[in-house]
Amino acid sequence: MDAEAQDSFREFVAHRSSALLKTAVLLSGGDRHAAEDLLQNALIKAAGRWHRIDEPEAYVRQILYRQQISRWRLKWRRRELTVAEPPDTAGPDASSATDLRLLMRGALSRLTARQRTVLVLRYFEDLPEADVARILGCSVGTVRSTTHRSLARLRTLAPELTALDPAGNEPQLPSRDYSPVEVRP
Repeated sequence: MDAEAQDSFREFVAHRSSALLKTAVLLSGGDRHAAEDLLQNALIKAAGRWHRIDEPEAYVRQILYRQQISRWRLKWRRRELTVAEPPDTAGPDASSATDLRLLMRGALSRLTARQRTVLVLRYFEDLPEADVARILGCSVGTVRSTTHRSLARLRTLAPELTALDPAGNEPQLPSRDYSPVEVRP
């Protein structure tokens, strides 16, 4: 990589890594360490092809999505740890944005990687179904049914989300100013 390309790459990383990390955290189910690994691997792959990339952020996001797909397809992926009794937790205060983010983060972390990825792409990235289908390599119908099942599962896991909206609209993912907070079960 020549000096000009190297400077361009460093500038991109300095300006966009925060937003890309937020997406990686959502894709990895709230595991910040896994998100950092996901982003670092994506940036390494992008650095090798930097001089050929027209739209760097779109390219890096595509790498993030595809790496996450590869992770959930691996047979040795991490399994959830089951415990005899659920931990004691207090109910969230619906008026607090922080509690809402924590509630959403916890519910998202209990979805499958595929369900979480579809919801992140549809609601956090605000992509149309056709684009999500193209990114995930599946049909639009699969995206629709996965979105429907994922939202139904979210309602089951966190019924408080539906209670927050008096109109009964589907729960919304937090906005882009969403700051990563580590949640450990």
